[in-house]
Amino acid sequence: QVQLVESGGGLVQAGGSLRLSCAASGRTFSSNTMGWFRQAPGKEREFVSAISRSGVSTYYADSVKGRFAISRDNAKNTVYLQMNNLKPEDTAVYYCAAAKTAITLRAPGGYDYWGQGTQVTVSS
Repeated sequence: QVQLVESGGGLVQAGGSLRLSCAASGRTFSSNTMGWFRQAPGKEREFVSAISRSGVSTYYADSVKGRFAISRDNAKNTVYLQMNNLKPEDTAVYYCAAAKTAITLRAPGGYDYWGQGTQVTVSS
């Protein structure tokens, strides 16, 4: 079992930056592919970014490529999402997720564990 706790959300003006963190419990963190998803009101949960177990491979949605950066520290059981040049359309609840396999990185169904989410609001 893996428990995930996100932090770092908040209110920021357009063009600003935020860094989300996701702390994982358990001794299996380094064996999980990690991902970030987001869900805006009235919309489906959508893929934002993912990172392989070692951190060597990263993946991004087209909408955030070049603005967001995912990283992980396996010694600290933590995955990060650095978000720069934020836009109002980035407003959503951001969720951290862990996957035991790396078959479907871009789909919510590919993940086994989820955090409670952290709100990110970008004002124009």
